[in-house]
Amino acid sequence: MPSPSLILAAAIVAFAVVCYKLSGVGRRPKGYPPGPPTLPLIGNLHLMPKKNTHLQLQKWAEEYGPMYSLILGTKVMIVLSSDKAISDLLDKRSNIYSSRPDMYLSSMVGAGSRMLLMEYGDTWRKVRGLVHNSLNVKAARAYVPYQDLENKAMLLGFLETPSLFVDHIRRYTNSLTTQMVFGFRTTDINDPKLKQLYHGFEKFSEVCGSATASLLDLYPILRQLPDALLPLRRYVKELHRKESKLYVGHYLDTKKRLHEGTAKPCFCVDIVRAQEKDGLSDLLCGYTSGSMLEAGSDTTASTLIGFVQAITIFPEVVKAAQEELDRVCGNRMPDLNDLPDLPYIRGCMKESMRWMPTDIIGVPHAVIRDDEYMGYTIPKGASVMWNVWAVQNDPKRHPNPRRFDPTRWAHDSQTSVEAATNRDATKRDHFVFGAGRRLCQGMHIADRSMFLGISRLLWAFDFKQPIDPSTGQEIIPDMNDLSEGLFVQPNPFEVVITPRSEHKAECVRNEWKNMTELLDDEMQWKTVPEGLIWRDYEPLEAREKS
Repeated sequence: MPSPSLILAAAIVAFAVVCYKLSGVGRRPKGYPPGPPTLPLIGNLHLMPKKNTHLQLQKWAEEYGPMYSLILGTKVMIVLSSDKAISDLLDKRSNIYSSRPDMYLSSMVGAGSRMLLMEYGDTWRKVRGLVHNSLNVKAARAYVPYQDLENKAMLLGFLETPSLFVDHIRRYTNSLTTQMVFGFRTTDINDPKLKQLYHGFEKFSEVCGSATASLLDLYPILRQLPDALLPLRRYVKELHRKESKLYVGHYLDTKKRLHEGTAKPCFCVDIVRAQEKDGLSDLLCGYTSGSMLEAGSDTTASTLIGFVQAITIFPEVVKAAQEELDRVCGNRMPDLNDLPDLPYIRGCMKESMRWMPTDIIGVPHAVIRDDEYMGYTIPKGASVMWNVWAVQNDPKRHPNPRRFDPTRWAHDSQTSVEAATNRDATKRDHFVFGAGRRLCQGMHIADRSMFLGISRLLWAFDFKQPIDPSTGQEIIPDMNDLSEGLFVQPNPFEVVITPRSEHKAECVRNEWKNMTELLDDEMQWKTVPEGLIWRDYEPLEAREKS
């Protein structure tokens, strides 16, 4: 048995080792990018704001430059705040900058199966390959009939219940996506699964941006606490239960109909085949299809809601856009063939994504090995944030950045894909769709949905500021009043939406009436449009018997 003196000596040594290790926690090592002063153990945690994080990150960019570091407890975050830095690292060195940091509670919501937060590896590559088959340039063209129909349904909604414009926009983007992914239309703005999707994604975003989630990522030892002391973890487990029921339920229902031959061709055809070939779990398949549902429904909807707010705040944009639309389209509704002749509308699209980026500070990447940039060390495992707000609101890049000005893009005819892959980072219009190997694959589809949404809404309707009955003054929405979380959008605001003329109102009704001839009694497609990539799929049940 060791003597008391030996035990004491061992305890002193162990204590000294712990103290030595702790002495480095919270400090910024020599050679790291500059950043705000740190405190022992917590680093810069005390400086992180509880809300409007994007504004503080922008201030630090102005002070410390295009790349700075934040020491957050035991973790390091590298913040990239210039187009060049984002391009040099996330694009040009994507082989080591394409993973994700450990996001404990955020990943728990999807049980590690949400594509957005997956680490770079075999599973992520397999899932991304499946998604690519559905969202590549050729496939994207096939969805135009879906977009045209859902857009006209949205216009009718604006005409009949304009105060519910947010719901009509969300149904528009959601129904397009449910057709692509699951083969059915979402026909009602009050559809429970539609409501659950947006509510659940909003709560997921809030979890990602919460202080508790950050603490558990920065001090993993706190994860050992029981649920009684971590109420947010209990909430996350319940959020996952509801979310997985929705996503896996959608997938299994579609899989069953595909086997029976009663489902419309859709993305789930590819997922079912991959599941049978590679033994993928129902959970992973459900979240693969659910991830597409999230991405296709939320980002474009939030951007269009932001656009409606922008034209309410800046009425001169409505006037200029309508002058262009009247000159080019006259009394007929715009279509995709008009895009080359509507540069101001194209500018509205680009400016919408610059002015109100939904992924306001980006979803952080992680570097998988030590690297060096601008003479500074970037350590293996560091989170790397692409500071979307700071880049898109840099007055050197965009003078008077909080003004919504489509003329910024008067000489830029690039699509989002062309801009995102332009080797000259200064030519990139916005960073909403990510960077490097994490670049969103649905940009072609989003561009078309944005163009149809913006051009036709402005062609058919006027957007005006409401009048405060108590003061007689116009009510101007607050452009800084945004939801909190990893993904944002304007908080509820008022706008007066009226048809520009009875002729245009009647045109909206007639266009929708013509569309209904393509639909059955349940308002689903009678037959799928020509060119759909899964159009000639063989019902899975028949294939198994052959």
